[in-house]
Amino acid sequence: MSNRQPKGEKRTRLHNHLNKWFETVSEEYAMIEPGDRILVGVSGGTDSMVLLDLLQTPKYVIPGDYTVTAAHIDLGFAGSGEDVAKIEASFRQTGCDYVIDRTDIGPVAHSEVNRKNPCFLCSRLRRRRIFEIADERGCNKIALAHHRDDMIETLLLNMFWGREISTMMPKQRIFAGTLHIIRPLAYIREDLVKKFARERQFPVVENRCPTSVNSRRRYVKELLNTLEKDNRLVRDNLFRAMKNVKKDYMPRGRSDG
Repeated sequence: MSNRQPKGEKRTRLHNHLNKWFETVSEEYAMIEPGDRILVGVSGGTDSMVLLDLLQTPKYVIPGDYTVTAAHIDLGFAGSGEDVAKIEASFRQTGCDYVIDRTDIGPVAHSEVNRKNPCFLCSRLRRRRIFEIADERGCNKIALAHHRDDMIETLLLNMFWGREISTMMPKQRIFAGTLHIIRPLAYIREDLVKKFARERQFPVVENRCPTSVNSRRRYVKELLNTLEKDNRLVRDNLFRAMKNVKKDYMPRGRSDG
């Protein structure tokens, strides 16, 4: 379907604000082009529901003649059938084209043979399946709902545990350019995404992953929340620092000293 909402729907100030930043990052990175077929990864969390909603909001700057297909991958955790029903009802309400893919990725990633790193395997299997669905549907772009806070947290995760300075890119070229991953929420703060989700009354879907309460990402999020009690600009400064790297003041040479 095209990115059009029902006629006469009044947009709030917050809706316009988020749509502006959505268009800003999309234009800066040439994320959306005429004729694009975009597959939207919808986990069921409010972030991905906001992304889907904004993709269907009429645009002022970026081209409007693209199509959107929502894809939800059911990880197969106990009780996930209830979540799928909520998500599918929401898809039907928007009238968007959608795919519901039922898998056993969650239980497999958390099986006895993979206790040490379930998040890595789960992410890898989900990503592979979303690529397959994009190919099946003839999509050339995959839109993911990572926002500004996700980029900041990923920077610290990669520094603390990956021993490198890197993060998510707003637009990423893969498979020799036949497919691109785009993140149109990259300039939008998490608190505004959550606020908009409440405003739009998106369904609340429980995160059934048993690892989510003890994840490294949650640890980093809580660390940032603690630091912000003393300096409310911590997240803003980290985000700006990613675009202000002074390579002449970075050490080079052996890194195993």
